[in-house]
Amino acid sequence: MSIRGLKKKQPKTFKVRIITVDAEMEFSCEMKWKGKDLFDLVCRALGLRETWFFGLQYTMKGMCTWLKMDKKVLDQEIPKEDPISFHFLAKFYPEKVEEELLQEITQHLFFLQVKKQILDEEIYCSPEATVLLASYAVQAKYGDYDPNFHEPGFLAHDELLPKRVLRQYQLTAEMWEEKITAWYAEHRGIARDEAEMNYLKIAQDLEMYGVNYFPIAQNKNHTDLLLGVDAKGIHIYSINNRFSPNKSFEWSSIRNISCSEKELTIKPLDKKAEVFKFFSSQLKVNKLIFQLCIGNHDLFMRRRKVDSIEIQQMKAQAREEKARKKMENQRLAREKQLREEAERAKEELERRLFQLEDEARQANEALLRSQEAAELLAEKAQIAEEEAKLLAQNAAEAEQERQRLEITALKSKEEKRLMEQKMREAELIAVKLVKESDRRAKEAEHLKQDLHEAREAERKAKQKLLDITRLNYPHMAKYPQYSPGDSRDATFDKGSIKLDLKDIDLKRLSFEIERERLDYLEKSRKFEDRLKELKSEIHALKLEEKQAGLCSHWNEVLGSLDHSLGSAPSWMKTFETGDSLDVNLQRPFPAYLLNTASSWPCTSKIQHTVPVEKSSSQANSMAANSVGTGTRKQIIKVQQHDSDVIYI
Repeated sequence: MSIRGLKKKQPKTFKVRIITVDAEMEFSCEMKWKGKDLFDLVCRALGLRETWFFGLQYTMKGMCTWLKMDKKVLDQEIPKEDPISFHFLAKFYPEKVEEELLQEITQHLFFLQVKKQILDEEIYCSPEATVLLASYAVQAKYGDYDPNFHEPGFLAHDELLPKRVLRQYQLTAEMWEEKITAWYAEHRGIARDEAEMNYLKIAQDLEMYGVNYFPIAQNKNHTDLLLGVDAKGIHIYSINNRFSPNKSFEWSSIRNISCSEKELTIKPLDKKAEVFKFFSSQLKVNKLIFQLCIGNHDLFMRRRKVDSIEIQQMKAQAREEKARKKMENQRLAREKQLREEAERAKEELERRLFQLEDEARQANEALLRSQEAAELLAEKAQIAEEEAKLLAQNAAEAEQERQRLEITALKSKEEKRLMEQKMREAELIAVKLVKESDRRAKEAEHLKQDLHEAREAERKAKQKLLDITRLNYPHMAKYPQYSPGDSRDATFDKGSIKLDLKDIDLKRLSFEIERERLDYLEKSRKFEDRLKELKSEIHALKLEEKQAGLCSHWNEVLGSLDHSLGSAPSWMKTFETGDSLDVNLQRPFPAYLLNTASSWPCTSKIQHTVPVEKSSSQANSMAANSVGTGTRKQIIKVQQHDSDVIYI
């Protein structure tokens, strides 16, 4: 046979696209194929055996029509496309999905179609029921809920709720997802086919489930009714209410359905009942209604007959498949549980391992820290030992110092006692000196007064002597007058006897004054030495008590000394400080200003320079100013005669 002959014998084909709810398929069909041939090819491709629920639907002039099984595909009024598109959909619905849907593929196709009808609002569903149905749809798609895997936002790209429900409630997508997830978490352990079956169980109780609606009228002019055909019968609805039918004809109560060009007649089984006639707008609509009625009635009668061998086999296989799946699900559940337990145990072991590692790490760190601490403690122990030795040495030194301080304190107490005794003696001496100073001052006043009287008597005697001289020796008037400084000797009468007596008193007074002055200078010198000695002792004791913290006591002692000296005359207060003390102690006891003008004759003159303060009234002021300005001195000339009598 030639190649040309083979080409002539190859049949002509055309392409067909089959669109299922979740997939698309393309087939090459022969020109002579009928609708049943194409339908069987699609069912074999899908592995579907419950073919009586499905059909091939196409749209022609805006009207959905089902492909006839007994006619050729190309002979029917189908769209002229390449490839020709058909939708593989459920044409008839079961009364009870759990009993009639045997195959998993059949159940899955019904689930997808009903879900699409609910989302497209072809089947009305309450908002609460839509959330529950959405949770079963999520369970069928994603399996068990896992909060670690199913994080918020995992349903953002899934269409689960009708737009009517979304518009009815002002809730965000996150809120709807939260509500759906709350139901979804409760479906844990439900397999995919069980979730889809639960979805269909809820959906089959909805009023619009499985109903095909067609507009009809009871007369030829108006279309004011809706005709609904489903698995239970024929229902008549008002145009605005698709939930509650005004009249229903169950398949068991219908005797006959007849169809003409535009009129359909429903004859009840009860002959007394009224025959229902209605009109549709087109002949094709009447034929479609009639086909749906025949198909649903056949399924209704088929459910109430004994199952065929094929159905029995399918049910047996379905039961076996369900049992097998149940066992498989149980096994999977046990394995899953064991796996979860193993994972939990693994997590626990890992956690325990991490904990042990952490504890080991902490133990190692603690060991290192303890070693470091041991080294530090060893160093500290060595340092502490050295410090203990040093402290012992310091303690010994402190003990020696304490003993020395005790001895020093005892010495200080003894020296303090001695110093107090010396201070008391110094105070007594100062008091005696003050008293002696007062007594000397009084004696000086008396001497001054006596001296004044003596000078007055001398003046009177001199005047009298001059008068007598002028009277007795008038020839001597031409000579110069006698001056007190002349050294001539003369003898007089009665007046000269009186003058010699006066001279004897003056000599006596001069001797007494000179002797007392020398005694006072000696006493002052001794007192100065005593005060210097006391000063050095006080200074040494102050230095020792500063070291021992006993300065306050000597400050009190010095204060008491200052207080005792405060009552002394002003010339004695200069003994308080070092320099002024040295200066003032060199000064004699204050004398009183004497008039040195005398005219007693003498053979030889020796001048003595004696420092004398001006007066007793100026003694205090000069003693106070002795530190800053120095002591002012006056030179007094003392004439000494041959007889060693000093005249002042």
